[in-house]
Amino acid sequence: MKSSSPSEAKADYGNWVSKSLIWYPGLLAVMFLELSVYSRYFLIVAFIFIFMAAYFAYAYYEFSPKGKDIQAQIRRFVLERLEWDGRGKAIDIGCGNGALAVQLAKKYPEAEVTGIDYWEGKWDYSQASCEKNASIEGVAYRVNFRKASAARLPFEDGAFDAAVSNFVFHEVVDAQNKRDVVKEALRVVRKGGCFAFQDLFTVKKLYGNVDDLLAEIRSWGIEDVRFVNTSNADFIPRPLKLPFMVGSIGIIYGRK
Repeated sequence: MKSSSPSEAKADYGNWVSKSLIWYPGLLAVMFLELSVYSRYFLIVAFIFIFMAAYFAYAYYEFSPKGKDIQAQIRRFVLERLEWDGRGKAIDIGCGNGALAVQLAKKYPEAEVTGIDYWEGKWDYSQASCEKNASIEGVAYRVNFRKASAARLPFEDGAFDAAVSNFVFHEVVDAQNKRDVVKEALRVVRKGGCFAFQDLFTVKKLYGNVDDLLAEIRSWGIEDVRFVNTSNADFIPRPLKLPFMVGSIGIIYGRK
C-alpha cells in the first residue's frame, strides 16, 4: 500500500461537532424503533432522536472543509476585525489545535505568533497537534505554543502587539467572572496594539449586557472597543444560528 508523502499531509483542525452527537441519538433512535412494536409512543421518541442525529450530522458537514467550512470562515471573520499591520508579536489565547494561530501567521508573514492553551478537558487537542499543524502549514518557524491558563497569562504587561481568541473565554474554569478573562487578555496587549476576541458575548449570564461590557472595557483605559454579532453573518446558515450552536457568538475588537 502506498503511503502519503509529507507534502500530501493536511493539517487537522477537527470539528466543533463531536461525532458522538450523531451516533448516540442514532443508536437511541434504532432502539426506540425496535420498541415501537410495543407502543406507538416509542415511535415518536425514535423520530425525535432521528431528527437530532440528522441535525448534528448536517452541522458536522457544514463545519467541515467538505461542506461550507464554517469553522474556517468564523476564524477568518475574527481576523478581519483585527486592525493590524502584521508587524511584531501576536498571541492566540486558547489556541486549541492551533487553527487560528496558524491562520494568523499565514495572513501576516512578518508576524511572530504565540499560541497558549491548557489542553485539558473535553477537547481532544494538544501542543503536539498544534506544532504538527503549524509544520504542515509551513509556519512552524514563526509560531510557538506553550501551556498556560487564559486566566493567568505568563507574560508581562504589553508583551504583544496584537491578541486574538476564538470561542474560548467561556471555557476558562479558573475564572468565575468571564470579564476578568477579557481584562487579562487585554493586559498583555501593548498600548496602541489591537485585539479581536470572539466568544459567547451575547449570553448575559456570562457577560451581562453587551453595552455594559463595552463600557467597562473602556473604563480600563481601552482607546477603542466595538462589538459585532457573528451570528448575523451571511455565511452562517440559518439552522446553525441556534443558541446552542453559533447563535450566541460575537466579537469584541478594537485598539488599546
